[in-house]
Amino acid sequence: MSDFEPAVTAFILLKTNRAWLELSVPERVAAFQERVLPAIKDRAEDVRWRYFDTEFYTARVTDIWVWEARDHDAFQLVIEALRETPFWDHYFEIVDILVGVENATTKHYGTGILAAVNA
Repeated sequence: MSDFEPAVTAFILLKTNRAWLELSVPERVAAFQERVLPAIKDRAEDVRWRYFDTEFYTARVTDIWVWEARDHDAFQLVIEALRETPFWDHYFEIVDILVGVENATTKHYGTGILAAVNA
């Protein structure tokens, strides 16, 4: 995926549920590997995923998952698969899903404004 150009980026804001917190760390790893990953593996060919812990800064959102997808259909397939797992509303509450296109204004107007600044 070296030349991966995402058409869509989604930020999924999550809050851990008691069912997740009551699992030991090894149980959490096993639950994720056995119950979540297999469901999305076949559908994740055209997506990238990263996650960020936020529980030490806010009580409303404990984690943020960032999904980048080649197209909207690829992202939809992953979300549909996640909804069929205990991740969705059992282990985690889905607080919000924010979907955007990086630098869309610049692309639309051709203004050349930077989407990211590297110092």
